[in-house]
Amino acid sequence: MNKIDLENYGLNQHLKQEASLYSDLFVARVTEQHRELYKVITENGELLAEVSGKFVFKTEDNTSFPVVGDWVMIDRTKEGSGNAVIHQVLSRTSLFERKAAGTGNGVQIVAANFDLVFICMSLNNDFNLRRLERYLSIAWSSQARPVIVLTKADLCDDLPSRLGEISAVRVGTDVVVCSSEGNRGYDEIAAYLSVGKTSVFLGSSGVGKSTIINHLMGAEVLETRGLRNDDRGRHTTTHRQLLLLPGGGVVIDTPGMRELHLEKANLSKSFEDIEALAKQCRFGDCRHSGEPGCAVRAAIESKNLSEKRFENYRKLQKEMDYEGLNSRQLEAEKIKKMFGSKGEMKQIMRQAKNKNKR
Repeated sequence: MNKIDLENYGLNQHLKQEASLYSDLFVARVTEQHRELYKVITENGELLAEVSGKFVFKTEDNTSFPVVGDWVMIDRTKEGSGNAVIHQVLSRTSLFERKAAGTGNGVQIVAANFDLVFICMSLNNDFNLRRLERYLSIAWSSQARPVIVLTKADLCDDLPSRLGEISAVRVGTDVVVCSSEGNRGYDEIAAYLSVGKTSVFLGSSGVGKSTIINHLMGAEVLETRGLRNDDRGRHTTTHRQLLLLPGGGVVIDTPGMRELHLEKANLSKSFEDIEALAKQCRFGDCRHSGEPGCAVRAAIESKNLSEKRFENYRKLQKEMDYEGLNSRQLEAEKIKKMFGSKGEMKQIMRQAKNKNKR
């Protein structure tokens, strides 16, 4: 049997070096997750795997458990007695996480170790700028590059108008317009993909993620279903899975999300127009609620900034516990969320600086 080249799945020199620290274990990548059972790809093919008892004992919360896209160290690369055992999750380079659905404070990791985030939104009844802003905020925070994919263009009566609305929130993000009619836009998506690079597809249920991935795969590997009577797509993907594309590259398909509560988000990037205006306000602690010399309110009154966009920015700030903070407090809160404390941030920066000197 021919060996599988895991470099096609994204295995790079950095991961190889980290994996070499674990003797008697083998590197693999998680391709599917089903509750407490995983599918992993090894140099000898796919295996079913589960985490070790020691892993469960030493893990403090669910965010440390393997997810689709993770690189892990396992005890075998061939089928044997029972399932393969996962002993270690290697360092993640990117992460898409959200607050778990419901009223609790739990966090759900959606996918890990990807280079691109394709944010899919259909041009029919699913079109929602406020939801797109939410997706962009999380995507920028993931450390990967977002690309907006507008699907079902054949169902849109006024595409130029929709693209005009998108231009106000895209913040330099590429936009691809797609339709299954004539396979419009699919080649543009394929142009972003390359060997060893991983992309994750995100979006609401039924926006057409599986249709796009089937086209990229060159086969009907994912189930697709038509529109419901209310013009909304039907939910088809039931679990996250990682697929190797025949043309090079890896994609992660995810179930549609009806709720997307923020856990981490980069509001500075997704709303950089508003934050740039805020710096022009007369007062550093301006709350943009009627203070004199407020550049944000002036932009809204002159129609250069959408009131709804600003309201959504404030809503997401509140969700991230940023509302009511002045610029200095806001910066301190962002550092706390990203690094734990300013001291830890400085330590990480020093380590990175020393590493670059070597």
